[in-house]
This record gives sequence, C-alpha cells and structure tokens, in this order.
Amino acid sequence: MRIVRFEYKQEILYGVLRGDEISIIAGQPFGEIQTSGRTIGLSEVTLLAPVAPPNLIALGLNYGRHATETAMALPDHPLLFLKATTSVIGPEAAIVLPRMAPDEVDYEAELCIVIGKTAKNVCEAEALDYVLGYTCGNDVSARDCQLRHDSQWARGKSFDTFAPLGPWIETAMDPDNAGIYSRLNGQIMQQSNTSDMIFNCSQLVSFLSHCMTLLPGTVVMTGTPEGVGFTREPPVFLRPGDVAEIEIAGIGTLTNHVEADS
Repeated sequence: MRIVRFEYKQEILYGVLRGDEISIIAGQPFGEIQTSGRTIGLSEVTLLAPVAPPNLIALGLNYGRHATETAMALPDHPLLFLKATTSVIGPEAAIVLPRMAPDEVDYEAELCIVIGKTAKNVCEAEALDYVLGYTCGNDVSARDCQLRHDSQWARGKSFDTFAPLGPWIETAMDPDNAGIYSRLNGQIMQQSNTSDMIFNCSQLVSFLSHCMTLLPGTVVMTGTPEGVGFTREPPVFLRPGDVAEIEIAGIGTLTNHVEADS
C-alpha cells in the first residue's frame, strides 16, 4: 500500500494511492486505515512530505562502506542524532542553501522508517510491528558546520529544507534488502543496498524505543551509503539549479531542486 499526504484546495489530507487515483483516508493513517469513499486524481493535488513527524531521528555511520570512505571505525551501537522537524519538505520542493553556510551542502540518500504506533522498550522480534512503512529521505548536511565549525551535528543537519521526504509511504517491502541510489543532475552518486546497513531496521527501532518513546509518525532516517559529496576528490556539493534524486527499490523516487536563499 502507498500512503500519500497531500494538499487539495487548501486542505491537507492523507490517502491511499492506487495508480493515478487517491482514495482519501478518514483522519490519519495510524491504526486501522479507513477510507472515506472520496477519490481524487493524483494530478489534481500537491504531494507533501508523507508525514508530519513529531520527531525526526537520524543515524550516523550505519553503512559499512560509508564508514570506510570516511575513515571512521564501525560503531558498536547505533549513533543517533536529531534533525529539526522544521527541516522537513516534500517531493519537488526546493532545498534552499542557507545564507550562513551555502558552500558545502551535501546530499545523503536514506531509507526512512515511519513509526505507526507508540513504541517503548520493544524487542527486536516485534519491532517492525510498530512500523507503518518506509519512505525515501535526503539527509541534507552543511558539512562545514557539521565537521569543522561545531562540536556536534544539530545545526549542520537542521537548516530549513534539509530533510526532504517522499514521495509516499510504502507499507509492503523488505527494508533490509533494497537498492538505494542518489543522482545529482542525472548522474549516479550513490549506488548501494540497505543490506550494507550495520544495524538493520528491527535493531534500530528496538534500540531507539529503549532511548525514547517513538510516537506515531516519528521518522527514523537510517543512514546513508558510500558516495557522499564531501568524500569525493574533488568534493561535490549542491549548487543552485541542481536536481537531487533519491531512489529506493520498492518505494520510488524523491526529487528536489536546489535554490539559493533569496
């Protein structure tokens, strides 16, 4: 099932996408999903980020080959950080290069977990029972802030527009064996598989649920594979006019363009 969140005639709604038609959900998609009987064409709506998360949790160094390219040791437990929820945008929206740090903004393709019901201290065997589904994410990062100027990652990861999500939530897929790609202006930059994750989705949900209560709608960004811009020679950073695409097999493609702050 594909769940979309969209704007139609100044109203924000959830729906189930089947082909090019959306069956509107009565309320929110957490718990038992019930459609209202109303349908609308996909071409008539503006897709938004597929969820408005109460918390946006991200993982660092969760792909083996990405840890290798950054010359960092493999972690012995998940390395988590938080991104501001105000950084969330949807498909086709603009990634805006911030005025205070426009020069070293990087892309990161990520599989994102969307929590479907409240999770607290859950075991790995039951962890995926608390998951609504999965979506594509781009953990946009100002590397100068993240790696040189600050002693932690919050600012570099949390500028407005730095968390594109979408285009929808896919409820039926194998999250631990899916191709994951990023493209910049049509050129493949990252090409990997979620099987390279150091901690899989069950392990992440269980671990995080022991750290904090995971509320419905919480988004977990599960880390990025190798091929990010700052590790390249020469480095590759986002520039106005660029088009960034994140594709995950079984979900689809999230597309965003890049703009300078006006």
